[in-house]
Amino acid sequence: MTEIRPAQPGPRPANAADVIFENGKVYTVDQRMPWAETVAVKNGKIVFVGTARGARAWQGPQTGIVDLKGRMMMPGLGDVHNHHTRGGQLDLFELSFQTSISFDDILQLVKARAAQTPAGEWICGGIWSSELIARLGTLEAKAALDAASPGHPVMLRDDSLHNRWVNSRALELMEVTAATPDPELGHIVRDRSSGAPVGLLLEKASALAEQAAVKSVNDPLQRDIASTQRAVEILNSYGVTAYQDANTTLPMLKALTDLDRRGELNAWCVGSLPVFNTLSGTELFGEALIARREEFRTTHVRPDFIKLFMDGVPMTRTAAMLEAYKPDEAGHTVVCQSFLRLPDVVHWIVRAETLGLGVKVHCAGDAAVRDILDAVEIVRRLRGPGGPMHHIAHASFIDPVDIPRFGELNVVADLCPAIWFPCAITVANKAVMDEQRAERYWPNRDLHAAGALMAGGSDWPVIGLPDPWFGLEGMVTRRNPKGGYSGALWPEQAIDLATAIEIYTRNPAKAMGLGHLTGTIEVGKSADLIVLERNLFEVEPDRLSATKVLATYFEGRRVHGEA
Repeated sequence: MTEIRPAQPGPRPANAADVIFENGKVYTVDQRMPWAETVAVKNGKIVFVGTARGARAWQGPQTGIVDLKGRMMMPGLGDVHNHHTRGGQLDLFELSFQTSISFDDILQLVKARAAQTPAGEWICGGIWSSELIARLGTLEAKAALDAASPGHPVMLRDDSLHNRWVNSRALELMEVTAATPDPELGHIVRDRSSGAPVGLLLEKASALAEQAAVKSVNDPLQRDIASTQRAVEILNSYGVTAYQDANTTLPMLKALTDLDRRGELNAWCVGSLPVFNTLSGTELFGEALIARREEFRTTHVRPDFIKLFMDGVPMTRTAAMLEAYKPDEAGHTVVCQSFLRLPDVVHWIVRAETLGLGVKVHCAGDAAVRDILDAVEIVRRLRGPGGPMHHIAHASFIDPVDIPRFGELNVVADLCPAIWFPCAITVANKAVMDEQRAERYWPNRDLHAAGALMAGGSDWPVIGLPDPWFGLEGMVTRRNPKGGYSGALWPEQAIDLATAIEIYTRNPAKAMGLGHLTGTIEVGKSADLIVLERNLFEVEPDRLSATKVLATYFEGRRVHGEA
């Protein structure tokens, strides 16, 4: 692509565009005009979509021309669920590795990191695979981690971000011993004989490690600002121009607002304010945090949701399921119910709607999903059907009778992370439930047929990178784009490419309350645009994940790639 600014002098006509993108295959995701040749932009907004001939009226002496050279342009993508600060922090400051690596490989990486890290400093990072849970839940595993990290506290996160693996030095700083009781909604895994903690922390016990680690950071705000800025750079590189942080704490709000007021936040960010203390621990939550939300509202920062956790994750038998799990290691039958009682959920939904806020709820199990749908139905009956959209995050295990209720109750199916194909998490699920049940995972086609608003998210850094093309291919093929896992996961739930594109563009924008601003290429909307090196409709489905974004424009400004 080449941008040319004509040199001829003369005043700019009042209606002249700042830039015109021409000679492209523009996929608008607007049903009224799906394809166009040219897009004109003025003051960060789209002022024309159509033919090259029609764009001439918008060309003045100083109008920049970008020749797309026949390449595909489409709207900037949305990510309806990520943890952006954590992702940027992992990239800049922590030990990052893929879930595919082995136990021994993790130890080697920790050993190498320890050799480069000043004595006594924390080594944090991840992401380890859920398939390793049984291996990590032993004193032998903790001893191996201790040997790899002499003098350093270590905290490594898993592929659900719900669990942590720590060493002995970290446990000392956390002041966790055999006598330490489990925190509410959390579990410190212990040796059966001695009761000593083995270093594996499940659910809310993870907050004990996070709180100890953050105490060692000299300037947490500056770290959060740097992490947030880096996160948005990474998101832009994949074509993402709007996203929803799924658990937005006070430090994150401070960092986001600081960047936006300096004109350095190159994406729309919708916040989800935690109602209860988080898995990472936070200084402010619930009503105290909600009351301060307007302090941090800016043009691009929108703290418009609250966040609830209804359950944990299947791999550790903490997701609320309608049927019992397989017996655990001790032979006990495990039945997990939702963390919150229905009256409490109804209270928070009503409270949110009264404030004009949506609710994003973590629901990994089908029982949790049903409980939230029941609560929303009660509120809709009390207050009428026109309230804010609410999100069920990780709409993965859903009883078939509940699928139509998403559309009926105007509840968003927050589809994340991008694991609608065989992977480490699906293998771990099969270890705790029967295979037939485990494979009825992510009923995407059924949700679409039932009229649910489906919105794509990454849950980054649960997924190592916020790569929407990886998720998009998997949604179409139900096979793992990276290979390594044979077959397809519930292949009947595959969807077509056009629908998948909507799930990553128009739908997340609508779900986040940004549909009037972005998500499609239409006159009046923000010029959030991406240019691809391939036409998605002209490649084989199993090549979609290889898509590269050549350029990303946010409000008409290039924020990634070539000019």
